[in-house]
Amino acid sequence: MGPDGKVLVYLVQQGIWEMPLESMPLAAGYLKAIALEDPRIRDAVDIQILNYRGGVSLTTMANDLFARGKPDILACSVLGWNHRTFGSLAETFKQFRPDGWVLFGGTHVANQGERTFRTFPEVDVVVNGEGELVFRDLLLRYLDGSGPDDLSAVDGISYRGPGGEVVTTPPRGRIENLDVIPSPALSGAIELTDGQGRFRYDVALMETNRGCPYKCAFCYWGGAVGQRVRAFSRERLRQELEIYASLKVHSICLCDANFGLLPIDEEFVDDVIEIRARTGYPRALESSWAKNKSKVFYRIVRKMKEAGLRSSFTLALQTLDKSTLDLMNRRNMKVNEWEELVAWLNAEGLDCYAELIWGAPGETVESFLRGYDRLSQHVSRIAVYPVLLLPNTDYTEKRNEYGIVSVRGDHDDFEYVLAHNTMSIADNQEMQRFLFWSRVLADAAVFRHCWPALRVLGGVPQSQVLLNIDAWIAQSDDPAAAPLRDAVSIGVDAPGQAIDYLYREPAAKDMLRRWWDESIRPLLPPQHADLITEVFRYDLLTHPVYRIDGKPPEGVGMIEVGDDEYFVRPEVTLYYDVPAVVAALRTGEQPDTRPAAVTSDLYYRVGVENYATTTNSEEIVHFMARTKEDLFGEATPAP
Repeated sequence: MGPDGKVLVYLVQQGIWEMPLESMPLAAGYLKAIALEDPRIRDAVDIQILNYRGGVSLTTMANDLFARGKPDILACSVLGWNHRTFGSLAETFKQFRPDGWVLFGGTHVANQGERTFRTFPEVDVVVNGEGELVFRDLLLRYLDGSGPDDLSAVDGISYRGPGGEVVTTPPRGRIENLDVIPSPALSGAIELTDGQGRFRYDVALMETNRGCPYKCAFCYWGGAVGQRVRAFSRERLRQELEIYASLKVHSICLCDANFGLLPIDEEFVDDVIEIRARTGYPRALESSWAKNKSKVFYRIVRKMKEAGLRSSFTLALQTLDKSTLDLMNRRNMKVNEWEELVAWLNAEGLDCYAELIWGAPGETVESFLRGYDRLSQHVSRIAVYPVLLLPNTDYTEKRNEYGIVSVRGDHDDFEYVLAHNTMSIADNQEMQRFLFWSRVLADAAVFRHCWPALRVLGGVPQSQVLLNIDAWIAQSDDPAAAPLRDAVSIGVDAPGQAIDYLYREPAAKDMLRRWWDESIRPLLPPQHADLITEVFRYDLLTHPVYRIDGKPPEGVGMIEVGDDEYFVRPEVTLYYDVPAVVAALRTGEQPDTRPAAVTSDLYYRVGVENYATTTNSEEIVHFMARTKEDLFGEATPAP
């Protein structure tokens, strides 16, 4: 019990990344908001959200959590990265409160009652679908005096019966009217500000809809794959936007599987644009965009461009190999007709990046690299992820058919694929290094502008550059290469330290220049070598600017633009008109390759240190240098 005699409930979340600012605990906020709407629960239960960063250790978490008090119910939002941590936390909790309840929810444990109870005997209940109504019903059963082995009246859960047997109740139907879930932001279920009244999270998370009409073999998005999409009401979402605008939130990140699919999505963007025009915020909208791009999507993108609302538009292709697409259950998706879309986005001058998965059944090294370079002809910023076996997915169910051999992670509960019928262990080990460099240099945009110049003017494919730097780093005597050798030996799961190193350290940039001069420039045609090298220099110049001991680096000033601060690097001279060359290459036009010195001020948004930029490729681009014309041409300062 809490100090006021109420039943004490801890809702525990932990993000995947260590970062200066917290990740918004939206899932826990939903649970708390809907529970406290019930008068009986509101009068009898004290619900507290404990939200931990990814880098917080189990020992630290346990000390912090139980020093606050010994809860009656410990409810954990379980994903693959915190599965083991929360299992150990449950064990500790039961030492304090043997009669307390442990509730596990989340996609990693849904429909996995047998394994969860076997792995973590201290867990009492596993939630098998949407958790809001289930959580409320479980609290009411607790108040009724039920034991954790007497929950047959609650649909959508697994629990252990009186004899220790696993009992799974009938599935609960999806929540049709999402507005029955009170907004965590509007209800006050989530604290939005810190002690100084500032928005306390890295970005504002919003969910405009739930459900996904597709059933991709690797995915279990929110437990709602193969489901009709249901939307929150426009008025509710608008009220949330008004709150975030009043708190000067820069970026809204949507937790939707296919934003841009429904007509209501266009209405949401209309509201974002109107609120931004009036208040100056938000400045960016990020999402997982609809796989099939409809007329709604194109109208949304055009409106966002005209309003200066920034975003990264994602092509979630996963593979370009036809047989692999068949096994992924994606051959009938228009997402695979992507060339015209990319050409349109490039012509509109909009950022676009793509996602691929390495190691899917049916894929080979040759087919993957062939697809990677084909894709890079249109989109240079490519995120490549290793295939994982996730619970409740087609790949997991057909692992024997595909000959999949996997291993669970050292610090998480994901199953990492080592080999299958078309991929040997040696193939996989070779490609893990490629994935590392793709994540660091292409996805995180350490190189951004030089890719099309290398490909079109230099005749050097993107995959060749990544393989080249891997070989050069492996044998280099440059001291600045050593941290990268250490990082690549850790593998694709830990590229963050390499990204941070390349962005922050002057010695790392000097090392990149040496690699370029020794290993890339000799590959370039002489007539274009100087120009392509100048584009490479522009990439390094446009990297985010970090404070040094709280101050900008030497030669960099600072100004205010509306409510935002920007570092300024004045009068940067380029010996070719690099921005014009890059713009022409993006749209497939022939650039003017003659020397033509241009001078420009470069502006960098301040505060990159407060974001998980080493792992969040959507956010890093908002801290890259912008020209005066770009910044002031789209700025919408607050009144």
